[in-house]
Amino acid sequence: METKKSTAKYWVYFVIWTAILITLMFVLRQFFWLALPGVCTSFAKAMDIM
Repeated sequence: METKKSTAKYWVYFVIWTAILITLMFVLRQFFWLALPGVCTSFAKAMDIM
């Protein structure tokens, strides 16, 4: 059976990247897209999809 690894670190990364994404959306809208890979990757790792 596969052991379950902790994903708490990736949830913290997801919250941080989401805060960066929201900040960029209001402050520097043209750089909003740069935060999307971080949000998507950290969410996938937090959900243990990757």
